[in-house]
Amino acid sequence: MTDHLTTARIEADPEIPIIRITRDFPATPAQIFRAHTDPELYARWVGPSDLSTRIEHWDARRGGSWRFVHVDGAGEEYAFRGCFHEVREDRIVQTTTFEGMPDGVFLDTLTFEDLGDGWTRLHSQSLVDSFEAREGILAAGMETGIQQGYAKLDGLLADGAVR
Repeated sequence: MTDHLTTARIEADPEIPIIRITRDFPATPAQIFRAHTDPELYARWVGPSDLSTRIEHWDARRGGSWRFVHVDGAGEEYAFRGCFHEVREDRIVQTTTFEGMPDGVFLDTLTFEDLGDGWTRLHSQSLVDSFEAREGILAAGMETGIQQGYAKLDGLLADGAVR
């Protein structure tokens, strides 16, 4: 029996300003790909549990762009935007910018590894322009958003919402 990584492992590389995330899901690679490219599904799971997500634009194809807004209980909004550079069933490459810090751009690469037996390992890495920016991202609660978001995705997978 394989041990599955059902809590995201988040690692900050000591040599380059990159964050690596690894997480296993009880789903096929196609399901995890769909959860990352279907705007309705994405809005249902991304981010911390205390925020709702509104997709304002979503064109998940090579050369496409996207924008979404997280909204907290007080109505405060946090907008993110980016461009899709590569969208394949096994890999997504995109940029991400938090509009509250418009000079910062992350280069995100996600790959979907089929582990067999209905499990997929998501490998994600975000390259940023400095160690200071990376530390700021981590300090701003990235881990909470990642862990809670993936727990919501687990729920969608268990409910059959992601086919």
